[in-house]
Amino acid sequence: MKQHFMMFAAYNQWANGRIYDAADDLTDEEFNRDVGAFFGSMMRTLNHLLTADRIWMKRFTGEGDAPTSLDAILHRALPVLHMARETEDKRIIDWVGALSEKALAGRFTYMTVSDMRTVSQRLAPALAHVFNHQTHHRGQAHAILTILGRPSLGLDLTLFQRSEEGRAFA
Repeated sequence: MKQHFMMFAAYNQWANGRIYDAADDLTDEEFNRDVGAFFGSMMRTLNHLLTADRIWMKRFTGEGDAPTSLDAILHRALPVLHMARETEDKRIIDWVGALSEKALAGRFTYMTVSDMRTVSQRLAPALAHVFNHQTHHRGQAHAILTILGRPSLGLDLTLFQRSEEGRAFA
């Protein structure tokens, strides 16, 4: 399981990099434009992804800042948001790399953000959710880019596995 999650952590970093690189040429107006996606704009969608990762990493590790709402705006400017994303992706990679198979099979307990309940669950399925959640909202970010007239991006896992960064996971 550990190798599987290490692949998803590396894929997550790679795919986030592609989304952010594509978003770099958006004007401020485009970056903030509500195009009808779940979180409205690219700015809000990318903030949600970072927010959710920080919430989950706080649950997993007990460390770091965790926003108190899923629609928190951590950074309004893309360059600062991009740097924060890169830092969080590295944090995720380092943490997954340090996990043991025993830890992955174990349980953890946390408090939900939306309805303040205590939940206890196995770590591996929760970690699978984190990477699936990233993929889900990156798909929305991809849609926002195409709505704004930008070229479609290749974000498939197999494309990552054929890249220099992902070849070790193929």
